[in-house]
Amino acid sequence: MSPAWKTKALRAAQLATEVCVASGEGPVGGHLELTGDVPLCRGFGSSTSDVLAAVWAVEDALVRPLPVEEIARIAVRAETASDSLMFEGSSVLFAQREGEVIEDFGYRMPVVRVLGFGSRPENEGKGVDTVAFAPAEYDSAEIDLFAELRVMLREAIHGKDVALMGAVASASTDINQRHLPIPRLDGLRAVVRETGALGIQTAHSGDIAGLLYDRDDPDVEARTERGKRLLHDIGIHEQWIFTTGD
Repeated sequence: MSPAWKTKALRAAQLATEVCVASGEGPVGGHLELTGDVPLCRGFGSSTSDVLAAVWAVEDALVRPLPVEEIARIAVRAETASDSLMFEGSSVLFAQREGEVIEDFGYRMPVVRVLGFGSRPENEGKGVDTVAFAPAEYDSAEIDLFAELRVMLREAIHGKDVALMGAVASASTDINQRHLPIPRLDGLRAVVRETGALGIQTAHSGDIAGLLYDRDDPDVEARTERGKRLLHDIGIHEQWIFTTGD
């Protein structure tokens, strides 16, 4: 295994091999080498990317394709809490510590332009240890609100309604503020208002966030550039821009 410290990926490869190889077929071995530049512990899905790469490598080597539901279970067994990156064709509500799909929304998320950024000051360090971070314990009001947001998100996905999706993201950010608060949220809300952003999304087990914009808005470039300047003005300098689905 190279690099040797990527033990989650190694565990995933072992588990996938056990599933792929029929009993009595004999021992199977190999060398797994992982390369990539996804930042660690930020909310970018670095460990899930490694785990899935390992599982897919085993699939290819043994010519034994696995159902995506099985891959999800392997990922959770390998890393305790997994992102839902294995579900490539649609958007899902995923129980990240059980490896089960709660709801498949049937379509991918509406396409948006994202002005991403690191939410914490550089002198505070970067990253959150997802496994060590205690899962949030939501109160009854938050659980009820999540149920409402689930309905809204379903409508946003089916109707390709980017404004409604932005509202869901902002509401989720407000809920998360009690559990993993990000600094300067009031200032970020002001940037949303001043630039006409759809909303703000934050990682629930990381330190990254993003302002969401309508990709098809004729003024999207100007709005994004103004957003960059306003983020700089409140001390946020680590930024990146991308369009979902690209």
